[in-house]
Amino acid sequence: MSLKSKEAYYSTTHNRTGCMLYGFSGVILQGAIVTLELALSCAIVTLELAQLALSSVVLAVLIGLVGAGAKLSQNRVTGLIFEGYTTLIRGVPDLVLMLLIFYGLQIALNVVTDSLGIDQIDIDPMVAGIITLGFIYGAYFTETFRGAFMAVPKGHIEAATAFGFTHGQTFRRIMFPAMMRYALPGIGNNWQVILKATALVSLLGLEDVVKATQLAGKSTWEPFYFAVVCGLIYLVFTTVSNGVLLLLERRYSVGVKRADL
Repeated sequence: MSLKSKEAYYSTTHNRTGCMLYGFSGVILQGAIVTLELALSCAIVTLELAQLALSSVVLAVLIGLVGAGAKLSQNRVTGLIFEGYTTLIRGVPDLVLMLLIFYGLQIALNVVTDSLGIDQIDIDPMVAGIITLGFIYGAYFTETFRGAFMAVPKGHIEAATAFGFTHGQTFRRIMFPAMMRYALPGIGNNWQVILKATALVSLLGLEDVVKATQLAGKSTWEPFYFAVVCGLIYLVFTTVSNGVLLLLERRYSVGVKRADL
C-alpha cells in the first residue's frame, strides 16, 4: 500500500470513528452521569445503613438494660411485663413483627392526630426502622444482660456495700464492668444480627443499601455485580465490628486470665 493510500485509509477510519463517537457521545455521557449518581447513592445509603444500625443498637441496649433490671427486680408486675415482652418478641418472626410495629405505630399516630383535629403525620422510614429494630432486639439484649448480671459474683456486690458504695456507684464501678465481660459475646452476636436485619427495612419504604443496589442492578442490567457490591458492604461492616468487639473484650478482660481448654 502506497503512502497516499495509507494516509487516505487512516483519515477515513479516523473520521468514521469520530462520527460514531459524535453520534453516541450524548448517550455515553448520560450513562456516565447515571453511573456516578448510582455510586453516590450507594455511598449515601451505606452511611444511612450505619446510622440505622448504630441507632437501633443503642435503643436496643437501653431497652435491654431496663428489661434486665426489671426481670431481676423484686417487682413482680414489671418482671411479668418484660417476661411477656421477651416471650412475644422471640416467638414471632422478625419480618412479621416489623410490619406489625410499623403499621401499628402509624395507625396509633393517625388516631391521635384525628382526635386532636390536626393533619395526618407520616412516620419517617428511618425513624420507623430505628424504633422497630430497637424494640425487637431489645428483647434479645434483655436476656443477654440478665444472664450477664446473674454471672457477676455476689461477693463483689457485698464488698462494694461493705466499703459504703451507693447503688449507683456499685453499678458503675463494680457491676457494669464485670457484667460487660460476660455480656460482650452476646452483644456481638446481637449486633451482627441487627446489622443483617437492616436489610428488611426496605419493606418499610427506606432506601437502604439493599434496595439501592437492586435499583442499580436493574438500571445497568448488572444485578449480580451490584449484589456482590451489597454483600461486600455488609462484609466490611462485619469485619470492622469484629475488630471493635475484640478491642472491647480486651478492655473489659484486663486482669482476667483466660481458661486454657
